Amino acid sequence: MLVYTIKRLLALIPTLLAASILVFLFIHLIPGDPASILLGDTATPEDVAALTREMGLDQPIWKQYLLWLSNVLQGDLGTSVFFREPVLSVIGDGAETSILLATMTMFWIVLFGIPIGILSATKHGTWVDQMTSGGAMLFASVPTFWLGLYLILIFSVGLGWFPSSGFPSVSDDGGLANLRYLILPSLTLAAPNAALIIRLVRASMLDVSREDHVRTARAKGLHPAKVAIKHVFRNALIAVAAAFGFTFAALVSEAVVTETVFSLPGIGRLVVQSILRRDYPVIQGVILVIVVLYMIINLLVDLAYARLDPRVSLK
Repeated sequence: MLVYTIKRLLALIPTLLAASILVFLFIHLIPGDPASILLGDTATPEDVAALTREMGLDQPIWKQYLLWLSNVLQGDLGTSVFFREPVLSVIGDGAETSILLATMTMFWIVLFGIPIGILSATKHGTWVDQMTSGGAMLFASVPTFWLGLYLILIFSVGLGWFPSSGFPSVSDDGGLANLRYLILPSLTLAAPNAALIIRLVRASMLDVSREDHVRTARAKGLHPAKVAIKHVFRNALIAVAAAFGFTFAALVSEAVVTETVFSLPGIGRLVVQSILRRDYPVIQGVILVIVVLYMIINLLVDLAYARLDPRVSLK
């Protein structure tokens, strides 16, 4: 497995290089002049030209790319046009919120999605299966902004149990108690994603339950619960593992609507704001970090296959 991991890490290099080129070129195709937007409507052409030279935007695009790539290889993603801070610092401020939100959301997904999916599979064809499947489809189709607003209305405005917006860092006063700010947003994100996991666990378990080794286990008189967990669910996890990995990555990078509803300073909201501000360095930096995140998760999922199924050979 070590040799396979090293080979995969080396294979990431050309992929990352191609991704960096695409990211750089696509970002520079966005209409608008960052210098003009940063200085405002009252700026003179001379001021705009001076800032353009300072930002290096007057250079040929290939020179801009090589300079940016050289800095990236040294761990420097540039300086934010809007915040006037290093891009890594700006991303780090939003990464805390997004990672904690994604982690808490995954906790709810595992807590509800897996047990309900197992229950639905073991009760296949009964009213329990129909209710869980119908409920899963309902939550999968509910818009997150609608669900988030109703959770705020009920649990923040009505009952006053949880904060309705914002998120102080866990390093601020309050410490881990500040995680209560993420309970409603995480439940909002967990609802549609848990519904998909329920459906996936159910479908995977039903497929595995038709295999010969499961019929053999039942014929030996093993307890149905033992058959369901040890022989069916364990093999069904192979398909579910990939869904968990990419769900986490998506939660980190794509929770724009939920972060907006709850006014969370996360990565998704940062990307949208940076696009509106034409903050090229931040956009490029965030997208590159997200690309790396997806690649790492893809590698971890492949390694998880070998742990879950000894039949999988990694060479």
